[in-house]
Amino acid sequence: MHAKARAALLSGAAALVVMLVFAGFRSFVLIAVGLAGVAVTAASGWLFLAHRGPVRWLSLAVGLAAPVALVVAYAYTGLLWVVLCSLALWASAVAAGRAALADEARSRMPGRPARPPRHPFLIMNPLSGGGKVGAHHLREKAEALGAEVVLLDPEHHQDVTALARGALDRGADLVGVAGGDGTQALVAAVAAERDVPFLVISAGTRNHFAMDLGLDRQDPATCLDALTDGVELRVDLGRIGDRTFVNNASFGTYAEVVQDPAYRDDKIRTTLGLLPDLLAHQTGPRLTVRADDGTAVEEPQAVLVSNNPYGTGDPAGLGRRPRLDSGRLGVLGVKVDNAAQAAGVLRGRNFAGLTATTAREVVVEADAPLVPVGIDGESLTMPAPVRCRVEPGALRVLVPRRRPGNRGAVPMNWARVRGLALGTNHTAGPSQSPPTA
Repeated sequence: MHAKARAALLSGAAALVVMLVFAGFRSFVLIAVGLAGVAVTAASGWLFLAHRGPVRWLSLAVGLAAPVALVVAYAYTGLLWVVLCSLALWASAVAAGRAALADEARSRMPGRPARPPRHPFLIMNPLSGGGKVGAHHLREKAEALGAEVVLLDPEHHQDVTALARGALDRGADLVGVAGGDGTQALVAAVAAERDVPFLVISAGTRNHFAMDLGLDRQDPATCLDALTDGVELRVDLGRIGDRTFVNNASFGTYAEVVQDPAYRDDKIRTTLGLLPDLLAHQTGPRLTVRADDGTAVEEPQAVLVSNNPYGTGDPAGLGRRPRLDSGRLGVLGVKVDNAAQAAGVLRGRNFAGLTATTAREVVVEADAPLVPVGIDGESLTMPAPVRCRVEPGALRVLVPRRRPGNRGAVPMNWARVRGLALGTNHTAGPSQSPPTA
């Protein structure tokens, strides 16, 4: 981790040196013009989504032309290579810094030693992730390790909750899923209820839960290593009503769009057709979000309640979760009323249209009796008000001892990177450096 931290500092310094040496005073102009171009693109994106007719298509043209104009301007002044070189060096610096911080976090929380399960029970969806179960021979590999495997029938609905409970009644000492996050959540609820370990196999399409556990999403078969050489992590579970979620529950525009019957057949056209009215609050319930820390958000267009907060490494903080054991829900409310506010997304979590907080309990109220909700990608309707809460340490997750880790979720902290590079950082508690789960 110390070598990576030094590499981060060197790459970051090199990015600044390249700008100053080859562009001089113009380097400040380059940065200002670049930020202005991104702001114009963001504002154009808002106008494209929030309007119909000529305004939509004119904003699309402006949004596409802005980055092209930037590249042309940089090329005309002969500084395009300087910009590209500096960006590449800066990206390398951030990547190396996050890798160093992730290594540091993992060294503090490697997981508790766990005995290999004697009777593991796994549920596999052959269609999940475009057929990863078959492509990676997951059933055969799991059975070779002594696991009982149930392959779901794509033609008939099967109750995965009942399957998991039945297996535990027969003596299984671990349950697991190779499938999407929605199925993971259902079986995770059973594992938490019975206090048995849960195994995540990254065979879904996006695998957000697996990603935030630090598992290998490219080769889901490596997740099976936990059956013979695993460690146990205690992670939180989210609850919404009587449902469990491992990732998040979304309200507002996204939940409304996916509820539309036409969404399945034509996602893009349906989304573009519904968004203008949803963003203007002309359709859909008006929401009010109240967190137990006193935060209230009136009439947001979108709300995301997550099982642990998302990291701050990307502009809006909507990428990955650096930890899954903080005992807190992440709460993000978005309210953007015009293009100028949309351009403010450059300020990250400080932009005026975003409310971000953490809480143990969140209540989403509405001016309608029913509220569309997206729970781990599954579209549902729930009676208002909708109550979300976190159950700290409710789930025992068995993961391989060796796993890639979730470097992208680690917030970039240049002070800590400098401390690692110089060897001045000391072991700190979880509040100072979130572990990579």
